[in-house]
Amino acid sequence: MPSPSLAVAGGRSHKTPVRRESWIEHGRSALLVLAAFAGGLAMLFLVLEQRPGGGWRVLDVAVGAVASLVLLVRHRSPVVVGLVLAVAGAFFAAAGVANYVALFAVARSRRIEQAFVVALADIVGALVFWMLYPANSALSLTVVVNTAIALAVVAWGALQQKQQDLVAVYRDRAARIERERELRAEQIQMAERARIARDMHDSVAHYISLIALYAGGLAVAGDNAKNVGTTAATIRTTAVSALDELRTVIGVLRDGTVVTPRSAEHEQTVAGLIDEARQAGQLIVAHLDLADDGDHADGTAVLRESPNAEHIYRVVREGLTNARKHALGALVTVNVRREGNNALLTMTNPIESAGSTLPGSGAGLRGLTERVAAVGGAAEHEVVDRGGNTHEFRLSARVPLR
Repeated sequence: MPSPSLAVAGGRSHKTPVRRESWIEHGRSALLVLAAFAGGLAMLFLVLEQRPGGGWRVLDVAVGAVASLVLLVRHRSPVVVGLVLAVAGAFFAAAGVANYVALFAVARSRRIEQAFVVALADIVGALVFWMLYPANSALSLTVVVNTAIALAVVAWGALQQKQQDLVAVYRDRAARIERERELRAEQIQMAERARIARDMHDSVAHYISLIALYAGGLAVAGDNAKNVGTTAATIRTTAVSALDELRTVIGVLRDGTVVTPRSAEHEQTVAGLIDEARQAGQLIVAHLDLADDGDHADGTAVLRESPNAEHIYRVVREGLTNARKHALGALVTVNVRREGNNALLTMTNPIESAGSTLPGSGAGLRGLTERVAAVGGAAEHEVVDRGGNTHEFRLSARVPLR
């Protein structure tokens, strides 16, 4: 059968979407049915030289109309519809376009083997139609044209199916990548929140231990305490700083809001940290020696310029906080010295068997070890037996200066 009519019908089929719920999809289906029927009428009245006449012509037109309407259910049972229309096309010219539209639906939605079976049925139907009306064309031309049309329709439908499969795969992959990206971003956000909360925990523990130390001094001194007002003001200031840090922790854990504490707005140094603890009454012997050529004696510029100065500060702060918790009133020795491109820190204090006067979970030391290891350093702590029922807590760390 001639191919121009098939091109019209095939073009309409290519535009038919899978979903037919909306009025646009119903409109496209209606246009496809009309195009298939119009192509069948063109075959009957314009293309064929030998055609049925009389009542057979009316029957041919009626069957062509029914065959075109059957295309509306081609997505439900494409193979069955394709075979039924192949039989109709074998006897009625007006159904000679609808059968190839059904073949396209099979090739687009089913396995290639099933499409070839329906294509073979269409070719056989064309031979049957030639036997009924042999004057239209030679047998060889009929076989070649209909075989070429059937193979072209199958190839076109199979290509459409592969394209649909690829689009589905790419959409699934894009959705999976988007989900993984969101999960990764959420994990990074949670890790950052945990890191900030851990840092704030260390700060809160530092301030609370200072408050306990100040309050303990007042309790021991009693009515004989001097500068009670100054000490009380210091306790108040420290408590405000602790509450400020605590508010930041709660904000981070609740909704990720990070508010810079007022206590973090000024420069934090190891020397200032030690002075603050001494003012609270903690006994500290400090040896700070990070000096380099052309630097100050205590290595202030080295600490200020080092990208890891904050980690050195946190090691000292954690050591002082632990001493206040577990060895209140004991002498703390702080040694910070430079060895090549590293800062070596050692903090020691005697401990009693009575244990801590303040609660603690040990999370600070674990977090400190992880933090120092993250910048290429190392931190460890141990309890050393000095003999005579005397023990010493030792915190050691190596922090790269650059």
